[in-house]
Formats: sequence, C-alpha cells, structure tokens
Amino acid sequence: MAYMNKYQSDDYRRDELIRIIEHSVEKLTLAELEALYYDMTTKSYINDN
Repeated sequence: MAYMNKYQSDDYRRDELIRIIEHSVEKLTLAELEALYYDMTTKSYINDN
C-alpha cells in the first residue's frame, strides 16, 4: 500500500481508499464479486431496495 501522510485530509484519504478499492474490485472474477456482494449485503453495507 502507498505511503500515507498522517497530515492528509480525511477527504483525500477517503478518495484514495475508494480508488484503491475500485481498482481491486475491477480485477475480481464473477464468483469473487458474487461472494463480495453477498458478504456486503449480509452486513448491510449494500441495500437492494
């Protein structure tokens, strides 16, 4: 993981984490995406209403 400066703003850190997560998710297989989706829905991170 890239070096993180403790003086960076929370918004910058949040944006950077989103970019890292998006990049990682793009590489997942369908089965891995389905498992991630299931896990996130059971923990209420995703709501399909």
